[in-house]
Amino acid sequence: MKQQIYNTALYLRLSRDDELQGESSSITTQRSMLRLYAKEHHLNVIDEYIDDGWSGTNFDRPSFQRMIEDIEAGKINCVVTKDLSRLGRNYIMTGQYTELYFPSHNVRYIAIDDGVDSEKGESEIAPFKNIINEWVARDTSRKVKSAFKTKFAEGAHYSAYAPLGYKKHPDIKGKLLIDDETKWIIEKIFSLAYQGYGSAKITKQLRAEKVPTASWLNFTRYGTFAHIFEGKPESKRYEWTIAHVKAILKSEVYIGNSVHNMQSTVSFKSKKKVRKPESEWFRVENTHEPIIDKEVFYRVQEQIKSRRRQTKEKATPIFAGLVKCADCGWSMRFGTNKANKTPYSYYACSYYGQFGKGNCSMHYIRYDVLYQAVLERLQYWAKAVQQDEEKVLNKIQKVGNAERIREKKKKASTLKKAENRQNEIDRLFAKMYEDRACEKITERNFVMLSSKYQKEQIELEQQITSLREELSKMEQDMIGAEKWIELIKEYSVPKELTAPLLNAMIEKILIHEATTNEDNERIQEIEIYYRFIGKVE
Repeated sequence: MKQQIYNTALYLRLSRDDELQGESSSITTQRSMLRLYAKEHHLNVIDEYIDDGWSGTNFDRPSFQRMIEDIEAGKINCVVTKDLSRLGRNYIMTGQYTELYFPSHNVRYIAIDDGVDSEKGESEIAPFKNIINEWVARDTSRKVKSAFKTKFAEGAHYSAYAPLGYKKHPDIKGKLLIDDETKWIIEKIFSLAYQGYGSAKITKQLRAEKVPTASWLNFTRYGTFAHIFEGKPESKRYEWTIAHVKAILKSEVYIGNSVHNMQSTVSFKSKKKVRKPESEWFRVENTHEPIIDKEVFYRVQEQIKSRRRQTKEKATPIFAGLVKCADCGWSMRFGTNKANKTPYSYYACSYYGQFGKGNCSMHYIRYDVLYQAVLERLQYWAKAVQQDEEKVLNKIQKVGNAERIREKKKKASTLKKAENRQNEIDRLFAKMYEDRACEKITERNFVMLSSKYQKEQIELEQQITSLREELSKMEQDMIGAEKWIELIKEYSVPKELTAPLLNAMIEKILIHEATTNEDNERIQEIEIYYRFIGKVE
């Protein structure tokens, strides 16, 4: 009888987690075992396929896929592994290969340690082994996440490179230090944003001034990203992108915070990244020295939310993001009236514009009227500071802080109510489970109430997060009178308004609905809330 010739693939796999098991799972140990087995059982070894550093839950491993291609090409009719877990730790996918794919391609499969050999018939224990292997992968994933969460809570930062502006501590793992050679780049980006520049304009300026990118700096220091820069023109070193600038402007790392769990994998089986809701982020404050003032950072975040857009005429309204309706709080939309012989621009309530009568009112104000009113106010304060700086400072501290203290108390009260309600819902959930277990309420009512309370929990979590952020920002602004005086002195008496000037000096402008007096004159109140100090008449 002619003996079957087995053209054999020796498949070896080791992940970072498997390394924890010691030498018994190492590539060297696997290779020695497989070669000895093949020799003793007269298997014709065609090649060794090694995936070092690859998880068993991922079947897109390069050497594994190369082995499959060789099976499809008819080069291989036998696969040998140390055990089933080397083939994979996803019991569904592993089962598809051992029970469907290999048999349909006339491939003999051997898992030495598990006593599996398809030539001897189906192994009844193999499916259970595959399930156990997946359980191990699931448990390992959970333990790794738990370990990282502990490290994150201690303020550790783990990534291949430190964020631009920082460097890794030479002795303390996970600790960031300010990089004096590159922090100026971060300061420049935030300074431009603070003045009202958008990400696109900042990107353009960084390129024009030949500011080096983070990847170029890493290449010069560590030799990484060689494939990006070698043989490329010099301009590649300064090829900033809008996405990169936006990421820097939104990163709390620059105010000394570490924020983790912003994204995760779909599951331990899939490495596809998904963005997590902000309520699930893991934030640890003051983990390292900040580069940017919190006041500057939060101001920039406000500007990002209300980023100005160009009009059809390619003009950028300098008040964009600042002008609000005094009654509904919505932003005022910018428009141009071209019906007259002399066209003019104006602002009107966007909420009214979308939903019409019964939903606020127009709150119409001409652009030139608003421009003149705001310019005169800023000129007044600039002259007052020049004449008697101490008097103005005393006035601002007395009035401005009083306004903010009232607002702070109001928000703190709302936060306390939300937190109390959140605790109450937690207690209600515990009580509901007890009542359901004791059959005091029906399954239908339990499901209905659960859905209702879960929805409220999500809303409360969002409200609490928002209120805490607002209160934190208000704490920073409470000490801003001196800062505002310094800004006034920096800009002196302005002769015209610009977006950087307005964004530096003003927090918001509230436009009230116009009225007419007995003489049929149009009267309209404009409230200006200044940055750092609030509303001061």
